[in-house]
Amino acid sequence: MSTNAPIGIFDSGIGGLTVVKELMEIMPGENLIYFGDTARTPYGSRPPAEIIGFMQQILGFFTMQKVKMAVVACNTMTALGLVMAKKQYPFTLVGVNTGADMALAVTKSKKVGVIATKATIESKNHAKAIGRKDAAVLVYSQACPKLVPLIEQEQLEGPEIELAIAEYLLPMKKQGVDAIILGCTHYPLVSSVIEKVIGNKIVVIDPARETGLEAQYLLQQQKQLSSLNQGNVRLCFSADVERAKRIAGFLFDTEKVEFELVNLEKFAVV
Repeated sequence: MSTNAPIGIFDSGIGGLTVVKELMEIMPGENLIYFGDTARTPYGSRPPAEIIGFMQQILGFFTMQKVKMAVVACNTMTALGLVMAKKQYPFTLVGVNTGADMALAVTKSKKVGVIATKATIESKNHAKAIGRKDAAVLVYSQACPKLVPLIEQEQLEGPEIELAIAEYLLPMKKQGVDAIILGCTHYPLVSSVIEKVIGNKIVVIDPARETGLEAQYLLQQQKQLSSLNQGNVRLCFSADVERAKRIAGFLFDTEKVEFELVNLEKFAVV
């Protein structure tokens, strides 16, 4: 496979663009193809079997694009389908970093909060990762079903998103957590609101950067880093491309980015 083959990145919607942003900064020479399933978002409250079926469709799309790596920029799909997918596809797969190491490095109270979708919280992925490293740390996990729909609707600030965040995070603050992991790639889009609601004494951890660095490390190990100085970025969505453009523009310069509507129905489940 060519070292200049693209890296695929995918999510249930626009949240994974936070990982695209990090990859663009860490590895500017890589060709990137993003797929956001904006037609079927949110995934977090759907049955696991349905989510895995969607994931396989997206990976079928990436197989056709001849990617050298796929980054699962979705905590829900990472928790439910990553292990299985690694056995099924010919390219390297990377899941979202749990943020466990970063949380353990900063917590003094030994109390860590995790906010994520219902499916991710039920997987206990973050709690297990923290428990394996330090069993003395108490993990306060909170599903946040209101957040992804609000973020997908471009409600990145204002009273409605503030009230939802307060509902989910203020009880954690009262319990004495001093670090909160953003366990969904959508949540960094409202990190400033989160910090406004909980104050500056709690560290907010966004694992997107670590996810990008893990991808870079694996490509280095495999001698698969691109030889290009500047890669192409192609952002594909299953619906609402114009809305996706606006949100992408909130994160990075989109002047040279290609946007495309993609119908996943033609990509069969493995």
